[in-house]
This record gives sequence, structure tokens and C-alpha cells, in this order.
Amino acid sequence: MSSSAALDARYGRTPERRARQRLVAWIAGIGVALTVIAWVVWVALDGTTATIQSRMLGADILDDRAVTMTVEVSAPAGTEVSCALEVQNANHAIVGWKIVELPSSERYTRTFTETVNTVDQGVTGLIYRCWSA
Repeated sequence: MSSSAALDARYGRTPERRARQRLVAWIAGIGVALTVIAWVVWVALDGTTATIQSRMLGADILDDRAVTMTVEVSAPAGTEVSCALEVQNANHAIVGWKIVELPSSERYTRTFTETVNTVDQGVTGLIYRCWSA
């Protein structure tokens, strides 16, 4: 055995080891590729989620204990929608919260006005989130 071959055997640089490392690399690469392809297909073909958009049109401070909010919601026709509205005070603490349920409608875009009671003086009203009910 030559000194070069002896050093290669001593430090694990044999042809068998290189072949095994290549095989492991190929298997890992194929696994990653299959995972990415499966994720892309899942995201692309998932048509069960309806797109719901909401927009604040205005918030009027009625008094120390109430805020009236006007909200526009866009959702596919025939979709029941629920929206969580919140009122914040000057310190950005939530002082009022209300969940509003909208029945299904044939219109894509709807506007509603709701009064949210508060426990402290509110300074702004926000839409926390809207979702299909």
C-alpha cells in the first residue's frame, strides 16, 4: 500500500466513503425538493379561503364611553362575515371591543356603522380582524 493510499484510508478519504456521501447528499436534495414542490402545490390549490378585505371609513368619539365606527367590508357574495372592532385610548390600550356579525349578502362590498362601548375615553377605533363566519 502506498503512503498516499494509507493516509487516505487513515483519514476516511476512501472511494466508498465518497460514494456514500454523494448518495446521502442526493437523498437529502431530493427530500428538500419534494417538500418544496408539495408546499407550492398545497398553497396554489388551496381554494377554500375566501378573500375578505376591510377598511376603516371613520371613527367618531361620541363621549367618554362610546365610539361610533364606520367600516367597509368586501367579501365574496353569499359569505357571512364577522369583524372584531376595537377602540384604543391615548396610551394605545384597548378600552372597547365588539364583534359584529354580518349576514350573507349578494353585494361584494358592504358598509356598516357600529357603536362600541368603552371603559375609558377612546381616541381611535380600529378593525382588529374580519373573517368568514
